[in-house]
Amino acid sequence: MDRFLSEVLKETPIKFTSLHLKAFTGNFSEKIGAGGFGVVYKGQLPNGILIAVKVLNINLHKRAEEQFMAEVGTIGRTYHLNLVRLYGFCFEPTVKALVYEYLENGSLEDHLFTMEKKIETGKLFEIVIGTAKGIRYLHEECQQRIIHYDIKPGNVLLTARFSPKVADFGLAKLCDRENTHVTISGARGTPGYAAPELWMPLPVTHKCDVYSFGMLLFEIIGRRRNLNVDLQSQEWYPRWVWQKFDNGELDTVLTIANVEDEYRNKVERMCKVALWCVQHRPEERPTMSSVVRMLEGDDEIQAPADPFPHWGTNDLKSMATGSPNSTIYRSG
Repeated sequence: MDRFLSEVLKETPIKFTSLHLKAFTGNFSEKIGAGGFGVVYKGQLPNGILIAVKVLNINLHKRAEEQFMAEVGTIGRTYHLNLVRLYGFCFEPTVKALVYEYLENGSLEDHLFTMEKKIETGKLFEIVIGTAKGIRYLHEECQQRIIHYDIKPGNVLLTARFSPKVADFGLAKLCDRENTHVTISGARGTPGYAAPELWMPLPVTHKCDVYSFGMLLFEIIGRRRNLNVDLQSQEWYPRWVWQKFDNGELDTVLTIANVEDEYRNKVERMCKVALWCVQHRPEERPTMSSVVRMLEGDDEIQAPADPFPHWGTNDLKSMATGSPNSTIYRSG
């Protein structure tokens, strides 16, 4: 850990003390989020910049240390318009924390599944493009490739102008560009967004992020969760979109999603790109550079193949729970 910290200090994040954090946050007075990892507090640097301070749960012991190293070691080495910025960190026996820029509009998840905070279609398309560019930077433009492993609406944060920034690098991993595969221990990612190969004891590639981005795209298109357990039919939205596309009925998807006429071409591109991103075989999924070009209309989008050739009705529950006892996790 000492060697790790000395290397990090050569990069841009600043090492803060726990006293600094207490001063920045008014003794941790304003909580703005919480989870298994710990608690996030709103604060302000002496120069007036608003910050979000993520205080890790030290009771997690090794897991907290692993998350700390993953976040500082990856996002601490990057700077991109569509990635959340890490200003600094605190690593003391009793306090382990990460200091990020504060994003005024919270996460995409806060807005996507509610009518009270509805985002208009044009802005959603901009969020899609910005998120894709952020992931492209991680995969293709960093000195070392970064695999995020947990792309989902809750990890896309929004500025005051609703510009997206990919966040939460607690599962992320650096890998050399020469190594096309990496080996991971234990399942990673969030059920419903994680690529099938992440739930099997096999090497994975950066294409797992492409799969997760595709699942994110479906939820943006439908403005609903891919598997809505409150609906009687429990229809899995990505497969329903594929069936409509395969039957030449993509207009039905756009109509039900209430897509305005001026955005129908863009959302149709999003549907086709999403179907490509979630192809069962990782090598069939596009790179994020190709995703950006297709979304922006610079590349023609070929007709995608069936992304779900091995999946049966019982696999819907597995998509929601991440159960490995399903054909989607056993099929080659």
